[in-house]
Amino acid sequence: MRLALILTLALLPVSAFAQDRAQSLADIQAELTQLDAQFNSLKRELVSTGAISSGAAGGSALQRLDTIEASIQRLTGRTEEVELRLNRVVQDGTNQLGDLQFRVTELEGGDIGAIPEQQTLGGGSSTAAASAPVAPPAAASNPTTQLAVQEQADFDRAKGVLGQGDFQAAADQLEAFAQTYTGGPLTYEALYLRGEALTKLNRTQDAARSYLDAFSGDPTGPRAADSLLRVGQRLGDLRQTQEACVTLAEVGNRFAGTPAASEAQTSARTLGCN
Repeated sequence: MRLALILTLALLPVSAFAQDRAQSLADIQAELTQLDAQFNSLKRELVSTGAISSGAAGGSALQRLDTIEASIQRLTGRTEEVELRLNRVVQDGTNQLGDLQFRVTELEGGDIGAIPEQQTLGGGSSTAAASAPVAPPAAASNPTTQLAVQEQADFDRAKGVLGQGDFQAAADQLEAFAQTYTGGPLTYEALYLRGEALTKLNRTQDAARSYLDAFSGDPTGPRAADSLLRVGQRLGDLRQTQEACVTLAEVGNRFAGTPAASEAQTSARTLGCN
C-alpha cells in the first residue's frame, strides 16, 4: 500500500507534464494539417491556370510557397524539440519509479534481486527504450545535435574540474549537469563522478545517495556495477553494516565475474559479512 501511494504521488507531476507535451504535439499536427490543405489548394490553382507547368507562376504564388515551406520547417523544428522534451520526461519518470522501487524494497527488507524490470511510462521496458535506435540528425543545425554537443561540453567541463582536484566545485557542477540533462546519456556517469567527489569531501551520506541515484537510474548501464559497489561501501562507512552486506552481495549476484564483484567480496570480508 505504501509503495502504491508513493508511486502515485511520484507520477502526478510527470503525467501532467506529459499531457501538456502531448497537447502541444496535437496543436502542431493541426497546424501541419492546415498547411497541407493550403498546399493542395495552391497546387490546384496553379494546375487549373497552367502556371505550374508553363513557368508563368507569378511572384505572389512563389512567395506563398516560400512562406508555407518556412512554416513547415519551423513546425518541424518545434515538433522535434517537443518530442525530445517528452522523451526526457518519460525517461526521468521511469528512473524515479525504479529508484523508489529499489529504496522501498530495501527499507522493507525485501529481495533487491527480485525487483522486476522497470516498465517505461506509457508502456514498454526501460531496457527496450534505452536500446531503441535513434535516427541520425538530418543536418548539423538539428536541435538534437546541438543539445548533444552542448551536453558533452558541459560534462567534459565538470569532469575536468574533478580531475583538477577541486572536489566541491566538481560536485556542484556535476549535480547541476544531472539536473539539466535529466535522463541523458551522460547523466548517470555524472552522478557516479559526483559520488566520487563527495567521497573525497568526506560527505559519505551524500555520496551514497549520489551513487544510488546513478545505479537506480541505469541499473544495467556501464557504471551500474561500480555504482552499486560504492553504495555498499559507503553504507559500511556509515556503520550500516547489515544494509552494506546485502548491497555488496547484490553486486556479486547482478554482476558476477566483474572487477566490481571481486572488490565487493573484499569489502564484505572487511565488514565481516556472512
